[in-house]
Amino acid sequence: MSNQVSNEARVIPLRPAPEDKEPLWRDLVGEVLRRERRAQERTLKDVADAARISLPYLSEIERGRKEASSEVLAAAAHALGLGLGDLLSLTYGELSRRTSTHRRPAAAPHRPSHGLCLAA
Repeated sequence: MSNQVSNEARVIPLRPAPEDKEPLWRDLVGEVLRRERRAQERTLKDVADAARISLPYLSEIERGRKEASSEVLAAAAHALGLGLGDLLSLTYGELSRRTSTHRRPAAAPHRPSHGLCLAA
Protein backbone atom coordinates (compact mmCIF):
# COMPACT_ATOMS: atom_id res chain seq x y z
CA MET A 1 0.00 0.00 0.00
CA SER A 2 1.46 3.36 -1.02
CA ASN A 3 1.21 6.55 1.03
CA GLN A 4 1.79 8.93 -1.87
CA VAL A 5 0.61 12.48 -1.28
CA SER A 6 -0.57 14.49 -4.27
CA ASN A 7 1.39 17.65 -5.01
CA GLU A 8 -1.70 19.31 -6.44
CA ALA A 9 -3.46 21.86 -4.28
CA ARG A 10 -7.15 21.55 -3.85
CA VAL A 11 -8.90 24.92 -4.01
CA ILE A 12 -12.15 25.31 -2.16
CA PRO A 13 -13.84 28.62 -3.01
CA LEU A 14 -15.07 30.51 0.05
CA ARG A 15 -17.18 32.97 -1.92
CA PRO A 16 -19.18 32.65 -5.11
CA ALA A 17 -17.42 33.57 -8.32
CA PRO A 18 -17.66 37.34 -9.03
CA GLU A 19 -19.99 36.84 -11.98
CA ASP A 20 -22.42 34.95 -9.73
CA LYS A 21 -23.01 37.69 -7.19
CA GLU A 22 -24.69 41.04 -7.48
CA PRO A 23 -22.37 44.03 -7.47
CA LEU A 24 -22.15 46.18 -4.37
CA TRP A 25 -23.76 49.62 -4.52
CA ARG A 26 -20.51 51.28 -3.36
CA ASP A 27 -18.61 49.68 -6.25
CA LEU A 28 -21.15 50.91 -8.77
CA VAL A 29 -21.27 54.45 -7.32
CA GLY A 30 -17.49 54.60 -7.45
CA GLU A 31 -17.37 53.41 -11.04
CA VAL A 32 -19.97 55.99 -12.09
CA LEU A 33 -18.09 58.80 -10.33
CA ARG A 34 -14.82 57.75 -11.93
CA ARG A 35 -16.39 57.42 -15.38
CA GLU A 36 -17.99 60.87 -15.12
CA ARG A 37 -14.74 62.44 -13.85
CA ARG A 38 -12.70 60.90 -16.65
CA ALA A 39 -15.29 61.88 -19.27
CA GLN A 40 -14.76 65.48 -18.13
CA GLU A 41 -10.98 64.94 -18.25
CA ARG A 42 -10.63 66.07 -14.64
CA THR A 43 -8.18 64.91 -12.03
CA LEU A 44 -9.01 63.40 -8.67
CA LYS A 45 -7.45 66.48 -7.04
CA ASP A 46 -9.61 68.86 -9.04
CA VAL A 47 -12.85 67.08 -8.14
CA ALA A 48 -11.84 66.49 -4.51
CA ASP A 49 -11.02 70.18 -4.10
CA ALA A 50 -14.30 71.23 -5.72
CA ALA A 51 -16.23 68.78 -3.50
CA ARG A 52 -14.25 69.81 -0.41
CA ILE A 53 -13.35 66.20 0.42
CA SER A 54 -9.89 64.71 0.69
CA LEU A 55 -8.24 63.30 -2.40
CA PRO A 56 -7.47 59.92 -0.74
CA TYR A 57 -11.11 59.61 0.38
CA LEU A 58 -12.46 60.36 -3.09
CA SER A 59 -10.03 57.82 -4.51
CA GLU A 60 -11.29 55.17 -2.09
CA ILE A 61 -14.90 55.99 -2.97
CA GLU A 62 -14.12 55.60 -6.68
CA ARG A 63 -12.48 52.24 -6.01
CA GLY A 64 -15.46 51.03 -3.97
CA ARG A 65 -13.43 50.81 -0.77
CA LYS A 66 -15.55 53.29 1.20
CA GLU A 67 -19.27 53.54 1.75
CA ALA A 68 -19.76 57.29 1.43
CA SER A 69 -22.51 59.25 3.15
CA SER A 70 -25.22 60.94 1.11
CA GLU A 71 -23.62 64.33 1.90
CA VAL A 72 -20.27 63.23 0.49
CA LEU A 73 -21.90 61.66 -2.57
CA ALA A 74 -23.89 64.84 -3.17
CA ALA A 75 -20.72 66.95 -2.88
CA ALA A 76 -18.84 64.72 -5.33
CA ALA A 77 -21.79 64.71 -7.74
CA HIS A 78 -22.15 68.51 -7.58
CA ALA A 79 -18.41 68.89 -8.19
CA LEU A 80 -19.00 66.97 -11.43
CA GLY A 81 -22.01 69.07 -12.37
CA LEU A 82 -24.50 66.37 -11.40
CA GLY A 83 -27.25 66.32 -8.84
CA LEU A 84 -27.44 63.55 -6.27
CA GLY A 85 -30.47 62.19 -8.13
CA ASP A 86 -28.45 62.09 -11.35
CA LEU A 87 -25.68 60.11 -9.64
CA LEU A 88 -28.17 57.69 -8.12
CA SER A 89 -30.01 57.31 -11.42
CA LEU A 90 -26.79 56.58 -13.32
CA THR A 91 -25.77 54.10 -10.64
CA TYR A 92 -29.15 52.38 -10.71
CA GLY A 93 -28.89 52.15 -14.50
CA GLU A 94 -25.52 50.43 -14.13
CA LEU A 95 -26.95 48.06 -11.54
CA SER A 96 -29.90 47.23 -13.80
CA ARG A 97 -27.62 46.64 -16.78
CA ARG A 98 -25.38 44.27 -14.84
CA THR A 99 -28.07 42.32 -13.07
CA SER A 100 -30.53 41.94 -15.95
CA THR A 101 -28.56 38.97 -17.27
CA HIS A 102 -28.26 37.39 -13.82
CA ARG A 103 -31.86 37.66 -12.68
CA ARG A 104 -33.18 34.80 -10.69
CA PRO A 105 -36.22 33.06 -12.11
CA ALA A 106 -39.44 34.31 -10.61
CA ALA A 107 -41.04 32.08 -8.03
CA ALA A 108 -43.91 29.99 -9.26
CA PRO A 109 -47.22 31.65 -8.43
CA HIS A 110 -49.04 30.16 -5.47
CA ARG A 111 -51.95 28.04 -6.62
CA PRO A 112 -54.49 26.95 -4.06
CA SER A 113 -54.82 23.22 -3.80
CA HIS A 114 -58.28 21.74 -3.89
CA GLY A 115 -57.11 18.21 -3.36
CA LEU A 116 -56.14 16.05 -0.46
CA CYS A 117 -52.96 16.96 1.36
CA LEU A 118 -51.15 14.41 3.49
CA ALA A 119 -48.49 15.29 6.02
CA ALA A 120 -46.36 12.97 8.08
